[in-house]
Amino acid sequence: MNNKKLYGKIVIKGIIHTLTGLHIGGSKETLEIGTVDLPVIRDPVTREPYIPGSSIKGKMRSLLERYKAGSDTSFFSKNVGNAKIHACNTKEEAFNCEVCRVFGSTGGKDGSNFPSRIKVRDAYFTLYTKRHLENAETDFLFSEVKYENVLDRITAAANPRQIERVPRGSDFSFEIVYDVEEKTHIEEDIDNIVMLMNLIEDDYIGGHGSRGYGKVKFYITECIAKKIEAYKGESNSEKVILSSDVKLEDVEKPEEELYTKLASVSQLKEKVQEIVDFFKS
Repeated sequence: MNNKKLYGKIVIKGIIHTLTGLHIGGSKETLEIGTVDLPVIRDPVTREPYIPGSSIKGKMRSLLERYKAGSDTSFFSKNVGNAKIHACNTKEEAFNCEVCRVFGSTGGKDGSNFPSRIKVRDAYFTLYTKRHLENAETDFLFSEVKYENVLDRITAAANPRQIERVPRGSDFSFEIVYDVEEKTHIEEDIDNIVMLMNLIEDDYIGGHGSRGYGKVKFYITECIAKKIEAYKGESNSEKVILSSDVKLEDVEKPEEELYTKLASVSQLKEKVQEIVDFFKS
């Protein structure tokens, strides 16, 4: 248990298509006086809004924890202040936990942390989304401003505020990499990752989801299973599980026809057994 093995990697790539405006908060310190109350996070060099991998991964973990707690009333067992959280205290516990072995655990003792099996990259604009928003008549570069009122429930006084968000219809390229450390866990772990992508589609990413922000849909452009031998250039050690004929760099603008050519999360679900069989061979 002290030395984790690595049998290969499973790489899932695709796009996150925004169905409603998306807000993931950034720092106000970089804004000029007179701009919005709640800005979005932006790349410091390109100034493009993006979705941090930590936001996607954190949302996935939160949903999986809530799913597991539904069938295990003792799942949230660790007291932190006035709240209860889930945390595996040893590597052995984390190894057998569907949540901690995929998303990692800091453990309860020195040296008992269990690193995450998945890497979730920051999601940046597709090239066609960037071009489209550069030419769009939005409030700011790549973003719009939504004006809202927060009502004081006692005085009924309105407190107006401005929330910056990425316009609906924007697409971000995402990538999730899963480390195959235990072959008997592949099916359960990938099934959970697929389930979480489905859950997010009926939930939200970012802030203000209860008011309609952050509804998204995942599309898969590529899923590749790679045995460790693939990284040494050996033949027959890599398999394309799903692949789209669409080259996103050639897409000029987002159109409905584009999404009909991409695989859905459900189609990825149908390929899980193929991934399992490949690593068994």
